[in-house]
Amino acid sequence: MTATIEQKTKRSTKDLISESVDRQQAWKNNRRAFTSRFLRKFNVFAAPKKVEKTPLKYDENQGTLRAYWFPILCALIVIAIAIFVMCFKINAPVKVITPKVPEPIIKTVEMSKDVTESVAMVNPSFDLVRIEKNGQIVIAGRGAKNSNISIIVNDQVVATERADKRGEFVYAPTSALKSGNYSIVLIDADNDIKSVDTVFVYVAENYKNSISLLMNENGSKIMQSPAASNDILTVSKIDYLDTGRIVVTGRALPRLRVSLTLNNKYLGFARVSDYKNYGLGVDVDKLVPGKKYALVVRLHDKNGTTIATKKHEFVMPESTECKDTYYTVRRGDSLWVISRNFLRRGVLFSIIADCNNIKNPDLIFPKQVLYIPVQK
Repeated sequence: MTATIEQKTKRSTKDLISESVDRQQAWKNNRRAFTSRFLRKFNVFAAPKKVEKTPLKYDENQGTLRAYWFPILCALIVIAIAIFVMCFKINAPVKVITPKVPEPIIKTVEMSKDVTESVAMVNPSFDLVRIEKNGQIVIAGRGAKNSNISIIVNDQVVATERADKRGEFVYAPTSALKSGNYSIVLIDADNDIKSVDTVFVYVAENYKNSISLLMNENGSKIMQSPAASNDILTVSKIDYLDTGRIVVTGRALPRLRVSLTLNNKYLGFARVSDYKNYGLGVDVDKLVPGKKYALVVRLHDKNGTTIATKKHEFVMPESTECKDTYYTVRRGDSLWVISRNFLRRGVLFSIIADCNNIKNPDLIFPKQVLYIPVQK
């Protein structure tokens, strides 16, 4: 028994490459043939079909009117309308009928006294401005009858009250005012008329020493005086130094401004401290002994209106050899401010401290008497 053994041989790389190239070439040929068949079929459906146009033939037996009857009819209608508009349209005048209106009758009507008074413009005015013990303010006044009166506090409208038939109104809010200075004005909201008077109000912390002043061009009038005996503006001391400088000290309402004039010449101003003390030192011309001078101290509110005035007239005495000056410290004072008032510059406070044996310049006490050296 014999067996046949088949011997396997390994194919060369060149044969493999040749077969791969042949298969790829056959695939390309098939793709080209498929694409060619598709395009031929698509061209058959996409190509427009040729339609042979036959020219219109004119039938001589049809006639011109029968062929063009509709355009001719339209033209005739247009011509007929034009002839009608030109020949038969008549522009008749339009008649307007106006009814007869009788002439107006003018009658003079005399207004009664009550009507005349209600129409007349009246400047609103203050009758009462009072600070109660609990800090509430009460404002009473009058204006035009049945008018709306606006209350303006520190340039802001806080309320508008309706005046009654007699022109009287009252404003009394439930909330208390904080301590400080207030300026109150009234305005007639209907006629835009401002009150002639202005009321300045100082509300103290304990409310007992609160003050209200009625101010106008003629001066000021106290509407509510403080419970304490101190005045609105006081002058406690006036020093005239050999250096040609005047120093004025006193008390006034806190946080306001005090100005000083000598013989109607403005010298300067100073602020009142929270402790109601003020001090103002200014340079003046040499005062002539035996001549009369008028020193005026004025207190102003935040708008610059004069609230109170203190006038001090004196005759300049002959100069003496005593050149010592003393100052009593008040609450809220500092050596810097004292030096600025007496020695022109605050940086010279160390001179006052050395003359009074003060080791700590930041520590001085009320009612402490200081010696002020006068420098020429």
